[in-house]
Amino acid sequence: MTRSKLVLPQAFSFVTKIPVRITDLNYGGHVGNDNILSIIHEARVQFLRSKSYSEMNIEGISLIMHDVVIEFKNELFYGDEIKAFVTAAEPSKIGFDIYYKFEKEKDGAQVQVVFARTGMVCYDYNKNKIASLPAVAKEKLMQ
Repeated sequence: MTRSKLVLPQAFSFVTKIPVRITDLNYGGHVGNDNILSIIHEARVQFLRSKSYSEMNIEGISLIMHDVVIEFKNELFYGDEIKAFVTAAEPSKIGFDIYYKFEKEKDGAQVQVVFARTGMVCYDYNKNKIASLPAVAKEKLMQ
């Protein structure tokens, strides 16, 4: 079976903490894979906010996610707090990638939980078409 293998950037420009909610759990008693994607979304929104952006307004254009890769490393449970590292990388004419590394503390040590990448494309909802990544946004996001 072929597995996805992400190569994470050396450094992350943003870090936040996200608590695991009881509603994030599945019938197995741990965070479900669908909820991991929701937590990735939360981390992305917080990262963009730290740059004074939102998914609907990056220098006048919006973002859509065109793909995602998630590597599951360890389980998360109710009461865990995720330390979410986030950074933008690999800009192109029409978008960029966002990388995520989630860790939790267990027995006094940091444990890797999730590695992920989302491919983001710039989009103009007024014209219903893909747009160029504004130079100002590229510079700001890659810091």
